[in-house]
Amino acid sequence: MMYTLAIQLVNLFAAGMLLLAFAMLAQRRILTLIHLYALQGLALTASTVTVAWATGQAHLYESAAITFALKVVVLPWILHRLIRRLNVKWDVETLINIPSMMLVGIVLVVFAFNLALPISEFSRSIARGTLGIALACVLMSFLMMITRSKAVPQVIGFLSMENGLFFAATSATYGMPMVVELGIALDVLVGMVILGVFLFQIRERFDSLDIRHLEKLKDD
Repeated sequence: MMYTLAIQLVNLFAAGMLLLAFAMLAQRRILTLIHLYALQGLALTASTVTVAWATGQAHLYESAAITFALKVVVLPWILHRLIRRLNVKWDVETLINIPSMMLVGIVLVVFAFNLALPISEFSRSIARGTLGIALACVLMSFLMMITRSKAVPQVIGFLSMENGLFFAATSATYGMPMVVELGIALDVLVGMVILGVFLFQIRERFDSLDIRHLEKLKDD
């Protein structure tokens, strides 16, 4: 009974992450993008806690705590401070229109499920059925990165891709060793600091966060 309930809960949280990935793909407001990213981190935390509860894998509770602290609290707070300091415009331009992006997103979901099907058969995790959703979240985050012209949404897309990778690790196995997770968490924090400096430099140089202005450096 508990095992079946855990599978249903994990599938529910996985469906929530997929819906949030679609919402992020269609979203034009940076502030809402940050909130959606935090909700995705919350769904990832809840899924990890559910797997830990059903399987007795105590290290997953620690992983869930790190995920919650980093992806639901710390990184959204840093992003909020960045957009306030940079005085970023709320509306975000996309390189292709939203309906086309949704259609591409659906194609990526179908591709991810077909790709993950043979892989999930070798997994013993109770969340193995959600591996396709995890891969779809990764691909859709990558799509969001390459279809946004502003730097901040691309940063959020990169962070969302990392959410999908963590969810894939939980789906395929029972997560990564704690040393690896702590190392990745530290790398993400350092990366955010570097990206923050990078964004300030772009804003100071071009008075805009449109990365297409970087092409001007070729002429310098």
